[in-house]
Amino acid sequence: MGRDTKSSAVQTLYYSADHKLHDGSQLEGQAQLCGGGDDHIQLVQKKTPRENLQRQTSSSNTLGTISPGLAGTLCKHEWKYIASEKTSGNIYLCLAVLNGVLCVIFLHGRSSPLSSPTSTPRLAKSMSFEESPEDGEEHLLTPMHYARSGLGTAELDGKLIAAGGYNREECLRTVECYDPKTDRWTFIAPMRTPRARFQMAVLMGQLYVMGGSNGHSDELSCGETYNPHEDEWTQVPELRTNRCNAGVCALKNILYVVGGSDPCGQKGLKNCDAFDPVNKTWSNCAPLNIRRHQAAVCELGGYMYVIGGAESWNCLNSVERYNPENNTWTLVAPMNVARRGAGAAMHEGKLYVVGGFDGSRALRCVEMYDPARNEWRMLGSMTSARSNAGVEVLGDTIWAVGGFDGNDFLNSMEVYGPGADVWSPCAELSAN
Repeated sequence: MGRDTKSSAVQTLYYSADHKLHDGSQLEGQAQLCGGGDDHIQLVQKKTPRENLQRQTSSSNTLGTISPGLAGTLCKHEWKYIASEKTSGNIYLCLAVLNGVLCVIFLHGRSSPLSSPTSTPRLAKSMSFEESPEDGEEHLLTPMHYARSGLGTAELDGKLIAAGGYNREECLRTVECYDPKTDRWTFIAPMRTPRARFQMAVLMGQLYVMGGSNGHSDELSCGETYNPHEDEWTQVPELRTNRCNAGVCALKNILYVVGGSDPCGQKGLKNCDAFDPVNKTWSNCAPLNIRRHQAAVCELGGYMYVIGGAESWNCLNSVERYNPENNTWTLVAPMNVARRGAGAAMHEGKLYVVGGFDGSRALRCVEMYDPARNEWRMLGSMTSARSNAGVEVLGDTIWAVGGFDGNDFLNSMEVYGPGADVWSPCAELSAN
């Protein structure tokens, strides 16, 4: 990849979301890196980048070990320096993000540095790829290894679990585990069956997944459970019917599977089934008032809420609440925005519904339900539109991961602080 050290040309490669290296000429001169002597490097912006440059990247071991939080899919700026290392002579190996694209750059210094705007930052050449960021700095949250839409997510032992989903090319069975204290994703045992368009819940310390689609237009009746102590998935008794896009929720040591698509995938179901993990048996519950598939499901205050979804393809803003004590469903206040494929999470006695699809576009908007007032209120929007994403609570914050933004399958994350009412793709590692 290197060139004659006497040449002033800069060779650039960028690493795309499909795990390929491409020639930097595709960047069409959007930015230029130039040597500024032995004590720093400079990045000079030449013109406004094209808006249609791909923004999504994936972390990969082929680029070596990269410090956590430094590789991501969202940038506040059009360029971002990550790290540099002098290799030999007057040549530097650099890692940077250009318009959201992770780039490996060979930098050839010149005897007389080019001039640059005074606002261009000066960067230390000795910064190592392994060097830790300075305390208090904001860094992009590390993305998942795979882009995932229609994935299952859950919080388990303070970590975020992301399983399965589609990444445009295939239906996945891989499972990733995110530790917010280290901002790292690691793999745990894969599921036995590839699946997407399903939901996941934690019941008695174990993960449960039920139904979904295997990526071949086949809806599944099978389910499995993950034991974190054994790092192993085992089968559980199958559902009575094949179910895709069903809601899954754990409530009072019972696993509920609600709604979903019929075998033809044309309309929603009213079915509600309950699984007893001790007896390993299924039983029927009272049906929903309205047919629903792609509804968000969440536990709040001893009740189960089923939010939005669609009857066929028309999105719903209606919300139903299930009381397990008398096996009844009751309609509560509707959302402000009709949506299917949204994520839901409970935090401090309130219900948060995030993103989704309104029938024409993926959504960034978020709203919160107050059960005491029986009303919904709009909150700050996400930085990226996300439908069929995962939404979970870790500590005092709400996390959205993956999904589909209308153009791309996402591997990125963002985090919401309820107190500030702000979503951000960044986090201060020193605060974790």
